[in-house]
Amino acid sequence: MTTERHPSPLPPAQRTLPAMLARQAERFGTRPLLRMAGRSWTHADAQHAAAGRAAALAQAGVQRGDRVALMSGNRIEFLEVFLGCGWLGASTVPINTASMGPQIAYFLRNSEAKLLVIEAAFLERLRAADLAGTGLREIWVLDGAEDTIAQVRVVPYPAPGEALAPAAVQPGDPVAMLYTSGTTGPAKGVVCPHAQYHWWGVNSADVLGVGGDDVLCTTLPLFHINALNTFAQAAITGCEVVFEPRFSASGFWASMRASGATVVYLLGAMVPILLAQPEGPGERDHRVRVGLGPGVPESAARAFLARTGVRLLEGYGSTETNFAIATTPDSPRGGVMGWLRPGFQARVADEDDVELPPGEAGELLLRADEPYAFASGYFNMPEKTVEAWRNLWFHTGDRVVRDADGAFRFVDRIKDAIRRRGENISSFEVEQVLLSHPAVAACAVYPVRSELAEDEVMAALVLREGQRVAPSQVLAFCESRLPYFALPRYVDLLDDLPRTENGKVQKYKLRERGVTALTWDRGPGGRPPAKG
Repeated sequence: MTTERHPSPLPPAQRTLPAMLARQAERFGTRPLLRMAGRSWTHADAQHAAAGRAAALAQAGVQRGDRVALMSGNRIEFLEVFLGCGWLGASTVPINTASMGPQIAYFLRNSEAKLLVIEAAFLERLRAADLAGTGLREIWVLDGAEDTIAQVRVVPYPAPGEALAPAAVQPGDPVAMLYTSGTTGPAKGVVCPHAQYHWWGVNSADVLGVGGDDVLCTTLPLFHINALNTFAQAAITGCEVVFEPRFSASGFWASMRASGATVVYLLGAMVPILLAQPEGPGERDHRVRVGLGPGVPESAARAFLARTGVRLLEGYGSTETNFAIATTPDSPRGGVMGWLRPGFQARVADEDDVELPPGEAGELLLRADEPYAFASGYFNMPEKTVEAWRNLWFHTGDRVVRDADGAFRFVDRIKDAIRRRGENISSFEVEQVLLSHPAVAACAVYPVRSELAEDEVMAALVLREGQRVAPSQVLAFCESRLPYFALPRYVDLLDDLPRTENGKVQKYKLRERGVTALTWDRGPGGRPPAKG
């Protein structure tokens, strides 16, 4: 079994999902590839699953270039649909399982998906969605029965068809469309090419030193690039990946031991949560040798290493880009995002895209040397695409500093976005829901820092004249209209919002004001306080 720790990229024309699957089936064959929810695949099984699911998709009318929406937790059918779409030349549109009716309807309309694959547990949310204007022709339901929703036929998830030959997809063809929260408008569908997915796997495996004898284990959801990328790492290197259904702080180390994990994947807030658990021998009784931990505070990373023996590597990437900046196990210092990786260019720039000298804070701009290593734009949003990729650089919206030794340090976000529990939250979308409450005249939503070294959602509300409503009642109104992670934790009731002379809300003043003695606090775990 190979233990090569530096995976080689495929030749340019073969940087597609079908070519990746064919290569892994030929090279790794009967080696274990995947364990998830009691089911498993070998590397050869993945190719067979893709070809069979592609046949079923084609029989349902899905063609090359079409989009298939997918709302499911971590289960093998998720990957089956993703691989089948890639094999067929269609693209998958994963939907966050926390999405409620309005968000689901928007994703379906915006993506123009022909088919939706959804778990039965989420069907009630779909019934509450306005499906008018969507292009849905059929709904496949996992663990469900035949039905009809808004005149769209609902059928049980069909069996795979007879293996279909792969489509002649190109490296620049889209393999997925992943939604990232809009900052001044609705969420944007990031069009991710086959070659970008290939490079995500190659770069991440290289940073982590993944080889054929590793067992990768993630508790992160497959509807985000992080977990999808974990599958690519395993496919490229010939190792095995284990997908857990969800993150559990109390059960984390027990599941790592049971899976035999050697590489783990954590997000910033997860590490303080794990460190808050009682210390025990299980934190050392495991095979984990390294972890990926973007956004973990330096002090928490040091404490994690001391308690568990696991070194967490930092890095920077986004749905639109790739793993362009990272630390390594032998990095000379911590507290930084890392150093620029081969194959990428980075610039710290002012508002006119002029490069700034080391030590000065500016926006991080990125571009790739290899074709299609980044996303190709935002679906049906040409103006937003041009804005983000202007001057041939991708504008990340993040303010950073490049130090004299070449390390990049994160400062803050330029964009009006909030990141909580590993999720990007659009303040615009939360504001639209709050403004739909009959008692709310104006509002502003913005981030404040939490005890978990991440953002918490805070809302400032101005009520309509003569209206009275408790913050808890406003939050109850939002619960069926927003994902749980987007619900504001803090609410301030104000007489007015700070504004510029032309009426624009000055959110920086609200952020500086922060949480006060008069602020309503729902609590860190989402529990409402005793008082109203």
